[in-house]
Amino acid sequence: MERRKFIHGAGIAGVLAAGVAPAVHAQATIRWRLTSAFPKALDTIFGAADTFSKAIGEMSGGKFQVSVHPSGELVGGFGQVDAVQQGTVEMAHTAPYYYFGKDPTFALGCAIPFGLNSRQMTAWMVEGNGLKLMREFYANYNIINFIGGNTGAQMGGWWRKEIKSLADLKGQKFRTGGFSGRVFERMGGVPQNIPGGEIYQALEKGTIDAAEWVGPYDDEKLGFNKVAPFYGYPGYWEGGPQLDFFINTKAYNSLSAEYKAMVEAAAHEAHNVMQARYDARNPAALKRLVASGTKLFRFPKDVMDSAFKESMALYSELSNTNPAWKKIYSDFSDFRRDQNLWFRFTEAGFDDFMQSQRL
Repeated sequence: MERRKFIHGAGIAGVLAAGVAPAVHAQATIRWRLTSAFPKALDTIFGAADTFSKAIGEMSGGKFQVSVHPSGELVGGFGQVDAVQQGTVEMAHTAPYYYFGKDPTFALGCAIPFGLNSRQMTAWMVEGNGLKLMREFYANYNIINFIGGNTGAQMGGWWRKEIKSLADLKGQKFRTGGFSGRVFERMGGVPQNIPGGEIYQALEKGTIDAAEWVGPYDDEKLGFNKVAPFYGYPGYWEGGPQLDFFINTKAYNSLSAEYKAMVEAAAHEAHNVMQARYDARNPAALKRLVASGTKLFRFPKDVMDSAFKESMALYSELSNTNPAWKKIYSDFSDFRRDQNLWFRFTEAGFDDFMQSQRL
């Protein structure tokens, strides 16, 4: 049986029961440091690294320890890729699209406007060519990646005024993560790339006009509703953003086969737990926000149409100038086309009916 299929089917408990743990007794004790791109207060997104660390410790009987460090403790801002590439730390937990400035191809490993939803993204990574193609790309940065969670489709951010038409976006300074800023700029806005821990202050001081992070649970914790009353949706730029565990290639290659299997199993555990936490906690948080005065609004059709048009044009331009982007996006877009065809008849049909019922 292939190791990955065994891990997927068995889970952590199965790995332990199948005898992986006893083999660890002959393994050397290892201590790694993991730098997170997120503040510790965000227990959902930061928590995926804790889930990974706990799973590794349990499976190894305490012989493989991974200490988790929040953003700013070992590495600040968006320095995770450099830290892992240079071997300053053994691994990081981050959103790959933070590094689109190095190469736009990074964004394909996380989320692009009008990309894949969370289930589709996991399918592309695990059963499609996603993981293979992204690993080929990350090898240029001395990195091997493992899936590290997904937030699910995100909200469209907090705004000082409701966006009622495309014209309302002109000149708006909008904090948005990763690649979506390129599209927002083409629509007349002014994108701002600011780490999560610095967004509230910028919004409060008026340095920016609007900001997006993830969704109700995290946004409530960050207090955005206190400084911007309008909450948009959908976050068309993040239909299913995947986070990754980035591991220094030399550090990973030094592991035994048993420890490598544990890394993969722990990553999959963290991936599943993070998505489940967001799905479980967002509904109640949204109710609390609305009860406290938050005003929801849906992006109007001309905004969505413009965003889609500009996104597709940008992807075409990149395919003409960036060979790495072209190779991976071609596979990504083919997968997206077939997934949307399938989801149209199943998930979308079911969801549309259920959401119209009074349950």
